[in-house]
Amino acid sequence: MQESRLFQIVYCLLEQGQATAPELAEKLEVSVRTIYRDMDALSAAGIPIYAQAGRNGGISLMKDFVLDKAVLSEDEKQEILTALQGLGAAQNKNSSRTLQKLSALFRLDASDWLEVDFSRWGNTGSDNEKFERLKAAVIRRRTIKIRYAGSGGTKGVRTVQPLKLVYKARAWYLKAYCMEKQDWRIFKLNRILDLEVLEERFEPRVYEGPVDDTCGEYQPVVILFSKEAAYRVYDEFDKTQIEVQPDGSLLVTAKMPEDAWLTGFLLSFGTQAQVLSPAYLKEDIAKQARMIYETYKT
Repeated sequence: MQESRLFQIVYCLLEQGQATAPELAEKLEVSVRTIYRDMDALSAAGIPIYAQAGRNGGISLMKDFVLDKAVLSEDEKQEILTALQGLGAAQNKNSSRTLQKLSALFRLDASDWLEVDFSRWGNTGSDNEKFERLKAAVIRRRTIKIRYAGSGGTKGVRTVQPLKLVYKARAWYLKAYCMEKQDWRIFKLNRILDLEVLEERFEPRVYEGPVDDTCGEYQPVVILFSKEAAYRVYDEFDKTQIEVQPDGSLLVTAKMPEDAWLTGFLLSFGTQAQVLSPAYLKEDIAKQARMIYETYKT
């Protein structure tokens, strides 16, 4: 967050020429004391920033300073432009304007080689809007209220303090502190049915959950897939988890959440998947298959 704020200060001064500490503090939603600390950090990094006292005084950069002279390599500049292209996919108008300005300042063309779409197929707006609102809540440290579809068909309302958005295993998750549970929780974005950003702000907490908390401490599941299902197997699993058998079938060993999601996932393969272990998961799959048969036999 500090690095982003320092960059905003530099760009603001490049654009305006001069600003007072209270003006910058209001613009960036921090204290005046923080602005002065940021000035010290910029000065230590070699940015020629200074303050003038008096009626017409304020914070300025040396007149000959150009952002292109900052310690950024050509590759680093291109990485910044690429990151902004990705943000623009979330229909963020501010990131598009920033991309244009930085392209001019860096004297580089932002090559249009990347397209990121946060929405699911057939959904052109609400997923992107949800992502943008969550991103804003994380950055501005605003408490949010969500209606969430949990496992087993449960739906509940949670009030949470969002820490960050996490992309893992081809899905987006929200890492947040749950006020009801008084503990850290992970929420899958697709399961957030409704979202309300509250006026209440919060101080950031130090994350104390497990490092790999989006998958948890799951037990290994061993599944044998037929060769006809190979295209889906390589979609869902890393090649290090797959052992190709002499007959072309694929033996997969992976740690997976043993819940209703896993049962439905395995049943979607029909007869192309056979659970080898654990034993109780085999029994659960067989039970669900019998129930499906009873539903459709009449």
